[in-house]
Amino acid sequence: MVIEHNAGCEPLAALLFEAAARPDAQALAALALQSGEFSLVEGGVAGAPFGCTELLCEGLTIDLDGLAPREACRPPDYAHIVALPPDFDPAGLAALTFAPGPHLAGAQHLLPVVRVAAGLVLKLAPLAGLRAIIWHPARTIMSPAWFAESIGIWLAGGPFPAMALTALIRRERGFDSEGLAFLVGQEFSLQAKGEAPSREDSRIAVRLTDWLVAHGRVDAACEVVLTGAGAVWLEPAGQDRLNVRVL
Repeated sequence: MVIEHNAGCEPLAALLFEAAARPDAQALAALALQSGEFSLVEGGVAGAPFGCTELLCEGLTIDLDGLAPREACRPPDYAHIVALPPDFDPAGLAALTFAPGPHLAGAQHLLPVVRVAAGLVLKLAPLAGLRAIIWHPARTIMSPAWFAESIGIWLAGGPFPAMALTALIRRERGFDSEGLAFLVGQEFSLQAKGEAPSREDSRIAVRLTDWLVAHGRVDAACEVVLTGAGAVWLEPAGQDRLNVRVL
C-alpha cells in the first residue's frame, strides 16, 4: 500500500529506499545529530508513527513524508534516467517524499529555496538503503552518488547542476529542456547547428541552462555569449518557451 503526499507544497524530490531499509524518525534524528547541519522540528521524532516529520535547515522547514512504520509514499513519475544501470528497476523500492513546508507555498520556485532543499537532500544521502533520487520538476531519476556530486559542486560555487535539477530531451534537430520552467518560467528548444544534435550542442544547452538560472527569464529576443560555448540567439515563443539558435 502507498499513500499520497499531503504537505502544503508539491513534492520536490522523492528518496527511494530498499523496502526493508526505509528510515524512521529516529534514524533521521541520529543523522541530524551526526551532521549538525539540519535538525528535526520539535515533536518530529514523536510524529514517527504518522510517517511525517519536519526538518529544519538554514531557517527553512521541509516536510519528509512516508517514514517507517507508516506506508511508503507514491513516488512521482520519472522520464529521464541518469547514472543508474540500464536495467535499474525501482519496482519494490519504498519512497519518502520531500517537499517545502506550507509556509513556503508560492516560494518553492525561488532559487535560494531550491538551493537549501537540494542541499538538504544531499545531507540525507548517507541514509542506509538509499538507492535512487527523483527530482520531480525535471522528472529525473538518478543515483545518489550522481546527485551528491553535482549538487555538491553547485553549492561550492560551481555551475548549476543542469543534468540533475533539469533535463535535456534529445530531438531530431536539437534539444528541449525540462524542469527549467520550475525555476525561470520558461523551457527552451535549441536548434542544432548541423543536421543532427551533436555533443557540442548538448554542451551549449548545459551552459545555456546555467546562464538562464543565473539571469532569469528572457522576454525579448537577444544574443547571449555563453562562457566557453560561444554565442546563441534567444527568442521568446509565447510566455513559457524560448527558441534558441547557435550562432
